[in-house]
Amino acid sequence: MKAMVLEKVGKVEENPLKYKDVDIKKPEGFEILIKNLACGVCHSNLHMIEGDWVQYGLPGKSNIIPGHEIIGRVEELGDNVTDLKKGDIVGLQPLYSACGKCEYCLSGREHLCPYGKWTGETVDGGYAEYMIADSRYVNKVPSNIDPVNAPLFCPGVTAYTAVKKAELSPDKTVYIVGIGGVGHIALQIAKLYGSRVVAVTTSKNHEDLAYKMGADDVVIMDRNYENADMLAKTADAAIIFAPADAAIKNSIKFVKDGGVVVQGVRGNQGEFDFTRELKIKGSKIGTRQDMNEVLKLAADGKIKVESKTYKLEEANEALKALKHGEVNGRAVLKMY
Repeated sequence: MKAMVLEKVGKVEENPLKYKDVDIKKPEGFEILIKNLACGVCHSNLHMIEGDWVQYGLPGKSNIIPGHEIIGRVEELGDNVTDLKKGDIVGLQPLYSACGKCEYCLSGREHLCPYGKWTGETVDGGYAEYMIADSRYVNKVPSNIDPVNAPLFCPGVTAYTAVKKAELSPDKTVYIVGIGGVGHIALQIAKLYGSRVVAVTTSKNHEDLAYKMGADDVVIMDRNYENADMLAKTADAAIIFAPADAAIKNSIKFVKDGGVVVQGVRGNQGEFDFTRELKIKGSKIGTRQDMNEVLKLAADGKIKVESKTYKLEEANEALKALKHGEVNGRAVLKMY
């Protein structure tokens, strides 16, 4: 099969992924072989590829195939698989599998499992024509969802769980900070709560997308949020998807005393005043049940993914476009 392989971490312009032939593996036990139909291109892929996450031990193996938001067709099943059949359309999240035995797995929070394996980061992912998946950690995809909506399996579920934690209601105002691959979906979900939703972005290019997704208002911040004081204590909640320390620092300013701040992406750091009685919450992807709820919203036409498609062999171009802020919504590798 053809795959885009990370042979060496570094700037994508200087060390691009290699388009090469890779052996197709045979599924064993609870594994399934998937013919990938589409795979989203995530900013975290870029971080790993460029070496930003070496401190976290990622990539977790050499010559890894990135990609962790996938929709594909089941082609072959391991001997222990009983709840799927050849031809089923399934999707795969960043969480490839978990131990099933720790306190987190036993309490329905498998995405926090310390022994989890991660799609495209510690095991091979979706930048390929085929991949192996654990059948116990895939979700069946409703027939009316086009595979190009593969980003539902990362930004979709990430947005969903973060918004759930923001304690929204019709009388609340929420700021969605960062209107990219995750933020544009979070905006749609927040609107389902009846809240007033304000999009906050440093990119003028995202203004039209935010309004298209239902924003009540859009605020353009300068790159370093130097004009953030104009929004001080004007929101009941802020949900952060912009990958920058300035985003969390200033989102804390935006929220009224006693309000809620949800950090929805990895890596940001900030400080806050405890006497303001803010609720600071972290959010990390979601569970298989969360994913089923996201798929129902999409199947019912309540949320959608704005995407730009690329061929598998164009993954490096997609990554560079993402890096330079040239993608509205999500870049998707389309393989059908």
